[in-house]
Amino acid sequence: MTTVETSLARLEHYYDSVPRAAARAEDFGPLTLFVRETTGWPYYARPTLDWTGPAATAEDVERVRARQRELCVPEAFEWVAEVTPGLREAVEATGLRVHAHPLMIRTDATPLPGPHPLVRVLDPEDPLLAGALAVPHVAFAAPGTAVGEAGPAELAAEITAHAEEVPAATDRIRAGRTVLAAAVENGCVLCSGMHLPVGRVSEIAGVGTLPTARRRGLALAVTAALVSDARERGVDTVFLSAGDEDVARMYGRLGFRTVATALIAELTE
Repeated sequence: MTTVETSLARLEHYYDSVPRAAARAEDFGPLTLFVRETTGWPYYARPTLDWTGPAATAEDVERVRARQRELCVPEAFEWVAEVTPGLREAVEATGLRVHAHPLMIRTDATPLPGPHPLVRVLDPEDPLLAGALAVPHVAFAAPGTAVGEAGPAELAAEITAHAEEVPAATDRIRAGRTVLAAAVENGCVLCSGMHLPVGRVSEIAGVGTLPTARRRGLALAVTAALVSDARERGVDTVFLSAGDEDVARMYGRLGFRTVATALIAELTE
């Protein structure tokens, strides 16, 4: 087994482990549906870990989608193309749209930049925790890296809309299952992101910048802080999924290299 294959195998176990802390797993043979039982971002279906039976078919995908509709959760699937190569055809046959993203692992010892003066790792009682949790909602509503119009006013609205997520996030931070970092200026969170450690593996996720604060290097600084924290916790495999090739080049400056393709399937708009 090559180094990349070994790394992808570790990631498959990680992908299966992370949702189980906050979700129940429903068995659909070659597919497993994770259903969140706490507040927060909804989960998805993905290939069943160590499945040795027949590959998933469009009929299998439809059965999962029917259950997602019954539960009123997003009809969403996530998987690694190189690990489960036949799933894309089955998923697309049901009418879902598939997005591809560079799957990157930090594979070299590229020095991290020094601490950024605006960036800090938040503790469970930090008064800006709600803002840090809300920033990605604003950022992902206006994807890309260009400076945009959404800023503090839109953030305030999202803080109110997602206030119920704060207690569960506080518990996850206190338990060490989530580490949240943020760039803060004049009392406003401009960028945030998290890493989710499980043993010696952690994924960096949800890195987003308010559109009005883009092009200032804040996402890179937040990511660097998360990598540094993961290393201090004994994590030796840090990975992420980049939004696109432009974003992947940014992460490349921190030693991340593309090793595979992360696929996300969802309903077409």
